[in-house]
Amino acid sequence: MDSSTENVTILAGTITDVLKRYQSKSMHKELFEISENYDLSDPFNQVPIHVYNDMCKWIETKMGKFNLIKIGGEVGESAYSMLMDDKLISGNEQPFELMKALQISASKGVEDPKKRGWEILNHEEKSIIMRKTQTFNGVIQLGLLRSLIEKSGAERVRVTFHQEVSKGDDFDEYLITWR
Repeated sequence: MDSSTENVTILAGTITDVLKRYQSKSMHKELFEISENYDLSDPFNQVPIHVYNDMCKWIETKMGKFNLIKIGGEVGESAYSMLMDDKLISGNEQPFELMKALQISASKGVEDPKKRGWEILNHEEKSIIMRKTQTFNGVIQLGLLRSLIEKSGAERVRVTFHQEVSKGDDFDEYLITWR
C-alpha cells in the first residue's frame, strides 16, 4: 500500500468526531494538542490526514483498540448522516449499497491526489470484502464499517480483518458478515 500522506487532507468534522468522546481537554491534553494548530470550527475545512492518523494512533496506544473501534462507530454515525445529507442514500439501503455510497463519500471527504479510498473486492448475500487503499487508521475502520452496515437493518454484524497491513499484507481488507 502507498502510505504517503503528502497533500492528503480530510474533513475537519472527522477530527471533531474523534475528539467528541474526549471532552476533558485537561485529561487528554496530548490528544487535543495534535490538532490544536488547525481550524476545526467549520466541519468542511480540510485538515492534513496525518493529524487524524496521529490522533487515532494516540488513542489506540493510550486508551486501547476497543476505544478506537468505539469511536469508529461514532464516526460511522456521522458518516451515515453525511451520506443522507449528500443524498447518496435514502435510508433504505442494503449493505452493498451502503458500501458503494461510502466509496463515493470517502472520495469527496478526503482530498487525495492519488485518488485512494475504498474498493469493494467481493460481495455476496451476507458478506462483503472491503479494501482500504487510503492511509486511514485501520483499526477505527472496524467500528465505522460495522456502524454503517447496522444502519441497513442487518443483524449480528461482524467486521474482521481479512488482510492487515500491520501483519505484512499489502492492504487492510475487511470481511463484513451479517445475518
